[in-house]
Amino acid sequence: MLRRLLGRPELGAVVGAAAVFLFFSLAADSFLRASSLSTVLYSASTLGIMAVPVALLMIGGEFDLSAGVMVTTSALVSSMFSYQMTANVWVGVLVSLLVTLALGFFNGYMLTRTKLPSFIITLGTFLMLTGLNLGFTKLITGTVSTKSIADMEGFPSAQALFASQWTLGPVTLKVTVLWWAALVALATWILLRTRAGNWIFAVGGGADAARAVGVPVVRTRIGLYMGVALCAWISGQHILFSYDVVQSGEGVGNEFLYIIAAVIGGCLMTGGYGSAIGAAVGALIFGMTSNGIVYAQWNPDWFKFFLGAMLLLAALLNAWVRKRAEAK
Repeated sequence: MLRRLLGRPELGAVVGAAAVFLFFSLAADSFLRASSLSTVLYSASTLGIMAVPVALLMIGGEFDLSAGVMVTTSALVSSMFSYQMTANVWVGVLVSLLVTLALGFFNGYMLTRTKLPSFIITLGTFLMLTGLNLGFTKLITGTVSTKSIADMEGFPSAQALFASQWTLGPVTLKVTVLWWAALVALATWILLRTRAGNWIFAVGGGADAARAVGVPVVRTRIGLYMGVALCAWISGQHILFSYDVVQSGEGVGNEFLYIIAAVIGGCLMTGGYGSAIGAAVGALIFGMTSNGIVYAQWNPDWFKFFLGAMLLLAALLNAWVRKRAEAK
């Protein structure tokens, strides 16, 4: 059992999460309040929805630097299509789904066809989407934000699916927590119980060797990028139906937070190792840290320092755990 435990990639993240929880429980009196824990869960879930597919992509040996702005693109497409076409908002939601999946397919297809590093491919997509988000929004609306769609047909039902919340006494549970839990369960099942999961690990461990034993490398990579796009669509719709307007400049830089959460959760930068549960724990650590600093009444300017320190410590701990597991 000890060997099996040491072999789990999320072990370091779980230890780190327990330490962070204990630390802020002692440093901030308000951290253990039910309302505070609700806020922590919400922050973790909004990051975790994207950290899970990014973790699968990293296990497959690739990166996606366009994931952050793709979230904003999906929200912008849904909002502007619904408003300009004066259609039911569900039409815009479905159009946004098709556009976002097409973007994921584009990333995967370009990667497999050009043989360029995923860093270059997705960096190009990131820059193009950043420009398109701002350019099209200003062209269509005349400003850097979309028009309100709160009074359009279908908005209440879409809001219930993507941005609802329930209050149970002092606890407020938002629907993103349920989306997050469902995605973690689905991703874990895919990795550990399906042939596609074996393909992901094989491609991340060595694409040429995987191809030699019959693994569909091209389909696997394209599927991973489309998985990232699907979750970007979910996150984008949550943003839209939470605030009913979208700022075109949002999302820039969030792709690094997704990667950080995956790395803290045990994913290797070289691929072939990691777990969806670890990425979820990494997102939880992010949520506890970002809110714990506020509850402790520290200067939030130090947040990036703590985030960088956690990244380094998690990487070192994960490397130590992996070496111990291999030695056993």
